[in-house]
Amino acid sequence: MIVARNHDKVVSEQFGSTAAAYLTSTVHAQGADLQQLAAYAGRFPQGKALDVGCGAGHAAFAIAPHIGTVIAYDLATEMLDVVQHAAAERGLKNLHVQQGSAERMPFADACFDLVCTRFSAHHWTRLPEALAEMARVLKPGGMCIVIDTAAPEDVLSDTYFQSVELLRDTSHVRNRSLSSWRQLLNQAGLRPTADQSWKLPLQFDTWVARMRTPAERVVAIKSLWDSAPSEVTTYFNLQGDYSFSIDAILLECHV
Repeated sequence: MIVARNHDKVVSEQFGSTAAAYLTSTVHAQGADLQQLAAYAGRFPQGKALDVGCGAGHAAFAIAPHIGTVIAYDLATEMLDVVQHAAAERGLKNLHVQQGSAERMPFADACFDLVCTRFSAHHWTRLPEALAEMARVLKPGGMCIVIDTAAPEDVLSDTYFQSVELLRDTSHVRNRSLSSWRQLLNQAGLRPTADQSWKLPLQFDTWVARMRTPAERVVAIKSLWDSAPSEVTTYFNLQGDYSFSIDAILLECHV
């Protein structure tokens, strides 16, 4: 008998069981984008920041030393437990955690100087609503920073990417291309003023191990890559061990 679960339940279960792995993940714990977030936070030394879909808290950790207060906000309570413990170990007394969904935030209008999300939005089922919430809670003159893995503009490469992502992690919803992000942000009332993109290398074995992907799905991912046409394997720089590279983007936005 198949027991159906709603998406929020899937996300909570997936990331609750893998929270510790995300804290130590090199892909998530490192990156020049974290240094950029710290610089953005430094513009509001007495301000208040919100990290939406905080995961293991790496964005919040980067921001906290440079701003007045940070709220790390996530759907998975196990993730928040990891964040809270790690923040205490790092002496980040101005970092607080709060549980909730991105599209229904329990915060007042215009109460944050900096709102950010990092490597989380591709798990959100109602992205337009979540972005509208981020715009709602951002102060005039504040900044919203969106960082995520991104879909290719090319539809064929995009199809393969979404497929391997879903096989690896059933909480995956959809990666958006840079052009789609610009449109979605504008529709939500967030005006993109700058953006950048880079390649993010993924080591295959640690990529699937981090999410505890079942063996049969790992086989399916490898089979899909084996069948991919040359323009797709070239785009993702697919290696012999199935490691590959994906696009990552950062968008700076204002209301």
